[in-house]
Amino acid sequence: MRLKTLLICLIACLGIVGEASAQTSDSLIVSRLRKEGISFSHDNSVTLLMSGQEKFDDMFSAIRQARSSIHLEYFNFRNDSIASLLFDILAEKAKEGVEVRALFDGFGNDSNNRPLRKRHLNDIRSRGIEIYEFDPVRFPWVNHVWHRDHRKIVIIDGQIAYTGGMNVADYYIKGTKQVGEWRDMHCRIEGSEVNTLQDIFLRIWNKTAKQNIHGDKYYRNKHGLHHFEGLKPDTCNTAGHKMVGIINREPHTTNKIIRTFYNNAINNAKDSIKIVNPYFTLNHKLKKALKQAIKRGVKVEIMVSAHSDIPLTPDCVFYNVHKLMKRGAHIYIYEPGFHHTKIIMVDGRFCTVGSANLNSRSLSFDYEENAIIIDPCTTAQLSKMFERDKNRSFKLTQQRWLKFRTPWQRFVGWFAHLLAPVI
Repeated sequence: MRLKTLLICLIACLGIVGEASAQTSDSLIVSRLRKEGISFSHDNSVTLLMSGQEKFDDMFSAIRQARSSIHLEYFNFRNDSIASLLFDILAEKAKEGVEVRALFDGFGNDSNNRPLRKRHLNDIRSRGIEIYEFDPVRFPWVNHVWHRDHRKIVIIDGQIAYTGGMNVADYYIKGTKQVGEWRDMHCRIEGSEVNTLQDIFLRIWNKTAKQNIHGDKYYRNKHGLHHFEGLKPDTCNTAGHKMVGIINREPHTTNKIIRTFYNNAINNAKDSIKIVNPYFTLNHKLKKALKQAIKRGVKVEIMVSAHSDIPLTPDCVFYNVHKLMKRGAHIYIYEPGFHHTKIIMVDGRFCTVGSANLNSRSLSFDYEENAIIIDPCTTAQLSKMFERDKNRSFKLTQQRWLKFRTPWQRFVGWFAHLLAPVI
């Protein structure tokens, strides 16, 4: 009887293991994130905006149609032609009685080459726009060493929202002399997850502005919807029924959520992983997860840029992708400019669009936010973008590596990878 009981238990355990292994990567990632307190809703549309021009054209059109409130949270507003146009439109909406609130990061503002000065802020406020600086950089200038608000969120009338990798700057359209084309993307969300993004915005707004803005008027509900016209449509047959969740990293509360997502997305992949990320410095767990994915037969494709906007970090990036190439990853170096996009596509089943890089800042320090989209159609649209960008990239091989990086540059890359925990 004891042997029979043991056999029954063994068969049951094998059944459980078999059932777990049969689960798809999308169901596994949703299950894992739900355990972390992330909620998913099923009534969303997600429209991918594949360039700076598409993002600003679409978003400005939506802002012009606002009736109640416009909320903007950015790492920075660069004081240039695009920001000037944005503030002109916002001032017109404020005249019409629309509540306009804008938030930017202190370090993000001070570190860009066209910051908003005090006189600019006074002018903006005089036109009816509420604008606040999150954690201004003050003497002795160490308050921004760790936590910065790196999110990019816009919510209009509580009905539609924008998020992704772009701040407000004209180089997303015009490029720069330093890096050439500045390649990036954004997305527009309509559905219940707009409310999640509104929660995120209002929490940091009230903390920064010392206000208490709340109430149903700022949230999406079935009885208060109005139609925005002329915006780029979600062309998927799943439009209006997409499963989406928002992962939001904040210091001291949701510290590990971005790491949890990426580690589990990679570890649960069964067929394919496609990644585009500008600051691919990685931590130990992510490196290990990618190596294990390659080892179990997953096709891992990674795209990074030949050019960058900051020093040293790209040296670490090139060091990492070369090591992964030798393990069997397919590495593509984007040549026309700087690919600032932050996306991953797994098994053709789910993807993410958001603000988080794969460096220590985004994974361990900054305020970040990503939309997790459980939808094969949206994932396929991102994959098609990836395939198009391959045509503007070169595939890294050992022979190409020796031509691409001099012995000195290879040494700098090795040194830079030692600094990955702080760059």
